[in-house]
Amino acid sequence: MDLSSLGFFSSLKSGRQIKQFAVVGLGRFGRAVCETLHNQGYDVLGIDSDEERVSQALNDQIVGHARAIDSTNPCALEEAGLFEQDTVIVAIGNYIQESIITTLNLKEGGVPHLVAKASSETHSKLLKKVGADHVVFPEHDGGCSLARSLTKPGLLERFELDPEHSIVEVIVPESFDGKTIMDLQMRSRYGVNLIAHSKDGKFIVNPDPMTALQQGTAIVVVGANCDIEKLPI
Repeated sequence: MDLSSLGFFSSLKSGRQIKQFAVVGLGRFGRAVCETLHNQGYDVLGIDSDEERVSQALNDQIVGHARAIDSTNPCALEEAGLFEQDTVIVAIGNYIQESIITTLNLKEGGVPHLVAKASSETHSKLLKKVGADHVVFPEHDGGCSLARSLTKPGLLERFELDPEHSIVEVIVPESFDGKTIMDLQMRSRYGVNLIAHSKDGKFIVNPDPMTALQQGTAIVVVGANCDIEKLPI
């Protein structure tokens, strides 16, 4: 069964109201964010001080609009419409001063949700102090995801609730095949709760305990990361 297009977390997002996004910094990380959002049908505004990068993003059709401006200039940000965006991603990781000033300008301009890329723990602390709502470490997170995929190939997707707890989508292993949710007693055996399972290309939330699981389909569980690691996936 091909689960690549199923995506429990994608299905949860499908009913969301369309929002406007802006990405400041069109390097590799910024371009990847733009392309993913744009392909999902969101309105994306790309920003970079490099006119060549802006032109390339427009030519590659990974943004709806793009502007070449100095993001450390609050007037330029306002004129470009950044303060009107629902969410702005500051994808400037290597130029710390520019990253911090841009983040400060955007937050003071009234952006309700601000995500910023950090290159170090110190950088992260500074970004949070000037108003970043969420800080990401793409290289670190990518490395962790790769390690998990190598050691837990049955894990399809993970959503971290906090540093110690997650919701994960996993492939039903052979040892679970044909057994009901009640039979598996996942809470007592593994310390996790099963909250959904896939059937006919859709997810059923809060399934009947007498539901029998099938190998190769998907289930979604929530629990502590240390308990999730105990699952036979």
